Amino acid sequence: MHQNIYGKYILILGFCLLIFTMVMWWVDIIDEAFEDGFHTLIVQQGLKYGMILFIVSEIMFFFAFFWAYFHSSLAPAVELGAIWPPEAIQAFSPWEIPLLNTFILLLSGVTVTWAHHSIINKLINNTIYSLFLTIILAILFTILQAYEYREAAFDISDSVYGSTFFMATGFHGLHVILGTIFLIVALIRYLFAQFSNYHHFGFEAAAWYWHFVDVVWLFLYIWVYAWGN
Repeated sequence: MHQNIYGKYILILGFCLLIFTMVMWWVDIIDEAFEDGFHTLIVQQGLKYGMILFIVSEIMFFFAFFWAYFHSSLAPAVELGAIWPPEAIQAFSPWEIPLLNTFILLLSGVTVTWAHHSIINKLINNTIYSLFLTIILAILFTILQAYEYREAAFDISDSVYGSTFFMATGFHGLHVILGTIFLIVALIRYLFAQFSNYHHFGFEAAAWYWHFVDVVWLFLYIWVYAWGN
């Protein structure tokens, strides 16, 4: 009991440190770009390459979880009953909250693209509305995912199914939260006129990251929720 409580405290502390580190990083980047004017075209190009490499590293991160999932599901061990999901696991129905969350994330991908085109075409109101709607959809996804976890009939300690399921979907949920904060920062910067139609990489990085989150969820929904069920 005490170990579980300590584990939760450590998890919360780690998450808070992560958010603090990201906020301080954003502060430095914004100062360099807006206050000091250091983000020339060459610097922006370097930032774009850096963001691409970061997303590639994130792809490899999730690839490891999918590898573990397929390793266990394609040839279930005798200890699991030689079936997948294991007999004792009551898996989620893919046609309820997971399907709704899929529609929500796909819609958020459309709205963030709408925001990008609005910035390029100097449509101020459209940019604000579409970016705000993207953030609302992201928060709604997180709330529904938290509710799904609350109603789960299994937990992370329930065989390899529970471990791989909660590690993959849990880290995706963490990325959704970080992506939501990323989009909120982009919206605040836009409201303070820190983006122009030709200089808005801060928003582009958030949009790229959000599209990555969308694609990962599609793989999770298709393989973990639908096929793995």
